[in-house]
Amino acid sequence: MEPLPSRQQEVLRATVHHYVDTIEPVGSRTLVKRFGLKASSATVRYAMGALEQRGLLTQPHTSAGRVPSARGYRHYVDCLLPPPGAAAQHLDQELTQLSLRWAALDDLLQQMARRLTDFTGLMSLITHPTRLQPALEALRLVRSEERLLVMLVQNSSQATHLNLRLPHGSEHQIEAIELWARRQLEHNGNGQIAWESLPLELQDCGRALQDAIHSHQQLETPQESRSVFHGVSRLIAEPEFSQSARVWPLLELMDEQPTALAPSDCHPCGGVWIGQEHPQAALHHCSVVQAPYRSGGEGIGQVALVGPMRMAYATALAAVQSVARTLERLLS
Repeated sequence: MEPLPSRQQEVLRATVHHYVDTIEPVGSRTLVKRFGLKASSATVRYAMGALEQRGLLTQPHTSAGRVPSARGYRHYVDCLLPPPGAAAQHLDQELTQLSLRWAALDDLLQQMARRLTDFTGLMSLITHPTRLQPALEALRLVRSEERLLVMLVQNSSQATHLNLRLPHGSEHQIEAIELWARRQLEHNGNGQIAWESLPLELQDCGRALQDAIHSHQQLETPQESRSVFHGVSRLIAEPEFSQSARVWPLLELMDEQPTALAPSDCHPCGGVWIGQEHPQAALHHCSVVQAPYRSGGEGIGQVALVGPMRMAYATALAAVQSVARTLERLLS
């Protein structure tokens, strides 16, 4: 995003902090008085107008003050986020001293989710770790009498061997289909083979190989991850969710697909989804702050906080990162 002049940065930061604290639109005089800005009210008003033109502030009503827009929150998170305060550091120290005393993973995750909600006042969600689908990097084919031995090499440093019966009369296709598959993997770069472009002269052996690889990948497909969450009542009590049209789609998503709230492919901008950046329409009035954690050989899970766009992002981000680090330590 285009850098802002220092005055506009100062005004945007103050507007975000004021709105997070008070849930009220703010005018230039209030900003000068509350935050001790070293500028006149007229200068601050001009800066607020410039921020509104950039789409970073908005005016709910003609005679009202201004509030941050979704784009304004994005600029704040990307460029103006302050370091976490003493409370976040205290949480990190508290979790550092935590030892694994729970008998089950669900107990540990539930305890962590509860602590996150108590600390931030936001709804928390933690998904169970799941293994990612490995991508195919290479394959080797070796004939053994009437059988075909297939070695699959995946990007998770795993090698798998398959053993299938060669279709009658397809022995001469083995070398050619291995070369074709290798070129497919090199060209596509995503572990996928475009079987629909398989040459006609390689159909017999190729179809048998395709079926075997497909069946193997189906067995390796990760199951839908389970999740625990806490603080739903905190979320729906926020003024932004006083309208049922906003809250019902979110509650339905939590019932049907709770892990969709914290996608496994984290937002490229530091794990913070703001408004319509989130892939789920039910969260377009929210912000989601998340951090991944690894659990030994079990895979990757997500720690997330869900709330209105009006949230203390520095505290939320520090909290989910602290919990994610703790879970990695306890589950490694």
